[in-house]
Amino acid sequence: MNAESAYLFRHALLRDAAYQLQLPGNRARLHGLAFALIENLCGGRPPEACSVDDDGAGRPVPHPSDPFARELAGHAALAAPCGPAEDLRALERFYLRRAAEFAEQVFRGSEAQELWLRLAERLEASARGEALRRAGDIAHQSGRPEAAERIYIDAIDLHIASGNRRLEGVARGSLAVLCMHTGRVDDAEREGRRAAALFREAGARRHQGGALGNLAILCRETGRMEEARRLFEEALALHRESGDVRGEANALGNFANFCRVAGRREEAWRLYEQALALHRQAGNRRTEGLVLANLANEDAEQGRSARAEERFARSLEISRETGDLRTEGITLGNLAGLYRETGRFELAEETCRRSLRIHRELGNRRYEAVALGNLANLRADTGRPEEAERLYLEALALDRDVRNRRFEGGHLCDLALLVLSRGRAEEAKRRWREGAAILRELSDPGLSQEREKMRGACAKAGVAALDC
Repeated sequence: MNAESAYLFRHALLRDAAYQLQLPGNRARLHGLAFALIENLCGGRPPEACSVDDDGAGRPVPHPSDPFARELAGHAALAAPCGPAEDLRALERFYLRRAAEFAEQVFRGSEAQELWLRLAERLEASARGEALRRAGDIAHQSGRPEAAERIYIDAIDLHIASGNRRLEGVARGSLAVLCMHTGRVDDAEREGRRAAALFREAGARRHQGGALGNLAILCRETGRMEEARRLFEEALALHRESGDVRGEANALGNFANFCRVAGRREEAWRLYEQALALHRQAGNRRTEGLVLANLANEDAEQGRSARAEERFARSLEISRETGDLRTEGITLGNLAGLYRETGRFELAEETCRRSLRIHRELGNRRYEAVALGNLANLRADTGRPEEAERLYLEALALDRDVRNRRFEGGHLCDLALLVLSRGRAEEAKRRWREGAAILRELSDPGLSQEREKMRGACAKAGVAALDC
């Protein structure tokens, strides 16, 4: 140990010893003094915000004390013995709330989760349940789905006990999204429909719009396109009616995805642009990154590779800044596709593997299947057909498990092309017809492109074109 380290070590020990030598009453008074000094230096006490379990969109208004809110909460807790205990405990809760909100705003996920859990321990009934739900959302976003699920279930139990139907719906809606992301489609639909019914019963129109939008995504991903369209339109109307800009932006982006899958490309582009503008207006950085990735996909499909790569890079920058691993994984997968299309196979495979690692870490089985299919495409392109076939079969097993009909159809068509190139025409015919039937059932515009690829493959293999 060098002299400087030895000095610092001794200094820390001396400081701790000096602190412990103070009588408890003196220590409490010193914490009270520190609390008052920090608060005064930061411009005084911030205004009161609505309660944690209030329905208002009003989160605390930013204040110069926010970066020090965690310290202020700590000093209030330790000063309690020297002042009116109830007042100081209320101040501890007040600043814990502000500290948790601030940590979320600056994307310090682990710290925010810890602070929400600490606050929950100091609250009762529905307020405690909502603080838990906020902690669960951060655990989910930060790639800890099992922890998030446990927290959501605790929050739901608290809301049932307190009779708060609206907040029970909020917690069930969060649980539904987690189930959807982890491939548990039946659980996701059950919780999502419960949430929507609770919001309808409570007259919570803004929340009802969010629940219907999530159900619309689920319907789209499981091939119920007409129901998805109806739910997207209903969700968008509810958000506009309630003046919920963030909700409207999310609904526009999700409806744009629906239009893109349905082949309505110009409408999708217009909706993406509207969503992006609203996310920027609302300061919603996390979802801004997702919309940029969707716009990059459109650029890539239209042959604007340089612009697509630029948007993908910007999306990844935002995802990493905000700790949004899920969007980072999806964007990496799409970027790998762009590298493949532009002949950069080594870079494509490296990027695809990074995407696959993220989805497995998050338990995101739907996109794990997508990444496996992308990796299979690369193996087929680079002369490794046995590995490609194994990966397609893994992807298909996951597609079927999470009921992702669209990607199941696409992966079946890709597998058909591969087995045809390996001389197994009868199996290719069976795989192709099964995949084409799924895409035709979904009215997927990608079917025409799959037909062209199959015609070319049949001509190359010297066999009659497969009927689809």
